[in-house]
Amino acid sequence: MSVDTSTSHRLFHDYVDALLGGGDFARYLTDDVAWTTVRTGERITGRDAVAGHITALHTQVFEARPDVRAVGASGEHAFFEADFVGTHTGRFGELEATGAHVRVPYCVVYDLTDEGISALRFHMCLEALEQQVRAGAGGQGG
Repeated sequence: MSVDTSTSHRLFHDYVDALLGGGDFARYLTDDVAWTTVRTGERITGRDAVAGHITALHTQVFEARPDVRAVGASGEHAFFEADFVGTHTGRFGELEATGAHVRVPYCVVYDLTDEGISALRFHMCLEALEQQVRAGAGGQGG
């Protein structure tokens, strides 16, 4: 399948602007978009489910924002590198909200099509995130 890279790159940059600006980033995802958490293999599919997962991570489980390091696109792929910065405000695994401040680097690699973003592969050291959450809870489990 041939992809018009100028169109897909513009679409990706518009997605990033919407994501960072609190806009409707979901409209840039394809209907059958797939999110994969690379460390665990967790897979979420569908525009509403993926958008809901991203929103929950930033507004329910944590009150967080990305501190952007780099964004780029080449061919049919793009990436977003940032630090996940925020406060633990909701259930994360077995841990109830701790109020812990977290800052963990992550990267998302995207597959781009003319129709939108068709896949997101999320790379983060989840153990580092959990360690920071537990430290904020005084080392206590949920």
